[in-house]
Amino acid sequence: MTFKKISMALVASALLATTLSARDQIKIVGSSTVYPFASAVAEELGKAGKYPTPVVESTGTGGGIKLFCAGAGVDTPDIANASRKMKEKELQTCSDNGVTAITEATIGFDGIAFAQDAKVAGFNITRAQLALALAEEVPSKDGKSLIKNPYKKWSDIDASLPNREIVVYGPPKSSGTRDSFEELVMQHTFEKMAVYTDLFKADEKANKKYEKYSVVRTDGAYVEAGENDNLIVQKLTKNQAAIGIFGYSYLEENKDKIIGLNIDGVAPTEENISSSKYPVSRSLFFYVKNSHVDQVPALKEYVNLFMSEKMIGKNGILKDIGLISLTDKAREDARKKAMSFQAITASDLK
Repeated sequence: MTFKKISMALVASALLATTLSARDQIKIVGSSTVYPFASAVAEELGKAGKYPTPVVESTGTGGGIKLFCAGAGVDTPDIANASRKMKEKELQTCSDNGVTAITEATIGFDGIAFAQDAKVAGFNITRAQLALALAEEVPSKDGKSLIKNPYKKWSDIDASLPNREIVVYGPPKSSGTRDSFEELVMQHTFEKMAVYTDLFKADEKANKKYEKYSVVRTDGAYVEAGENDNLIVQKLTKNQAAIGIFGYSYLEENKDKIIGLNIDGVAPTEENISSSKYPVSRSLFFYVKNSHVDQVPALKEYVNLFMSEKMIGKNGILKDIGLISLTDKAREDARKKAMSFQAITASDLK
C-alpha cells in the first residue's frame, strides 16, 4: 500500500471513530415521575436550535438505571432519571461495567399521590391502613402470626373506611415510585410491628424478608399498570372504586379528573410536600454519565439548563407542571454539584 493510500485509510478510520464516539442527540431513560420534567427541559433545549431535542424514555427508575449502567459507550444512555436515590449496588454495577464517574443532580421534591376519580367522595387513610390493604401477609386477629391477606374491601380493615373493593393501580417493581411506596408506607408500618420483627429475629437468615417487609399482594387487589402514569389516571376515571398511585405532578395536571386522598390526615399539596408535612414525600434526581460530557456536546448545556432557575426555580417552568422546588440554599448547592459534574461515591448514596 502506498503512503497516500495509507494516509487516506487513516483519515477514514479517524472519521469513522469520531462518528462512533460522538453524537449530537442526548439519550435519557428512567423514572416516569421525572419524565414530564425531563421532557420539558428537552423541548426547551430543542427550541434553541443549537442541538436536536433529546430523546426521553419512560422506563422506570430501576429499568433506566440498569440501561444507564450497562456500559460507557455512546450507544448507552447519557442520563438516568430517578424518583429515588441510586442504590449502592447499582453504583457498583455501573463501576463493574466501566461507568466510573457519575454526577447526581437533585431537582426538587415530589409526593406520592394516592388518588381516585373526582366524582367520588374522598377520604382520609393512614399509612398503616394502606400497608395492610396491599401486603401479601398481614397479622392475624390476635396479632401473633402472619396470614395471607384476607382483606377484600377497605371497610374490612377499618369500619371508618369506604365499603369499596380494594383495587389499586400502581407502578411495577422497576419503578422508583414503587420503591418509595414500599419504603415510606409498607416498611415504615411493618418495622414497628412485633409480628414481623420477631420473625426476623427468630431466624435472620431464613426470615430475611421480614426485616424490611414490603411484599405486595398478587391476588388482583394491586394491579401493576406499567410505567405510564397517565394510563393510571385514565383507569381511575373508568373505575370509580379504584385508587391509583403516582407522582404528585400527575395529580396536579389532572385535578379536573381526579382528587388526592389525605394520608395520615394531611392533603397532598405543594406546601405540605415541600415542608415534609405530607408523609409520603421524596426528592427527585437525574444521574449523568460524566464520560459522555465530551462525547455528547449537548449534555453539558442540558444539565445547565435543567438546573437553572428558569427550570427548577420557585417560579420556574417545571413548577407549572408539578415540580416542587428545593429551598434556595439546597437548590444552589444542588446546582453547583451538577454543573461541576462532581462524581458521587457510595457514601453519598446512604
